[in-house]
Amino acid sequence: MLTDLPNLLTLSRIIVVPIVVALVVIHTAQTDCAACVLFILAGITDYFDGKLARAWNQNSDLGRMLDPIADKLLVGASLMVMAGLGRLPYGCLYPAIIILCREILVSGLREYLAATRVGLPVTKLAKWKTGFQMTAIGFLLAGDSTAGLLHIGWLPVNVLGAIMMWIAAALTLITGWDYVSTGLRHVGRGTSGATKLSS
Repeated sequence: MLTDLPNLLTLSRIIVVPIVVALVVIHTAQTDCAACVLFILAGITDYFDGKLARAWNQNSDLGRMLDPIADKLLVGASLMVMAGLGRLPYGCLYPAIIILCREILVSGLREYLAATRVGLPVTKLAKWKTGFQMTAIGFLLAGDSTAGLLHIGWLPVNVLGAIMMWIAAALTLITGWDYVSTGLRHVGRGTSGATKLSS
């Protein structure tokens, strides 16, 4: 099961995390560009692992467990290393905090609801949020140094990354509230059912 291609793609995202962090810490134009490329490739595997698992009927509990872990490690590590090195320009530290807090909140909610056999379906707006978020992080990892390396110094890479990060944060708040309100309705039903059973 671990050697199925979808699971290998998921594991590759986890393996890439320390490499991306190391490249960001080195912080040259070449390593910034490499970190961006690795991050983009990891994001592409996130699309294909689920698609292939469904197409090849290789869905597994292991894959369902590893997939969100890999996503959160990749996003969390990238944001934290950039925050630690002061590479989140234009106040992007604040949307980064919002994004990370939302991920922790929704993960805890999913874990609780999984015990009650209730799932939280991913909405279209949440997919848009992920798209803006991943693109923003890719731009910020690349930075203006990569634009200079590729001879496109006229492109404001950091500015574009910051704009998309703020948009992702706004979508994060909206989708986070949707998930919390949906989850709380199920929590209320579970509490009500437990009260009836105990009486």
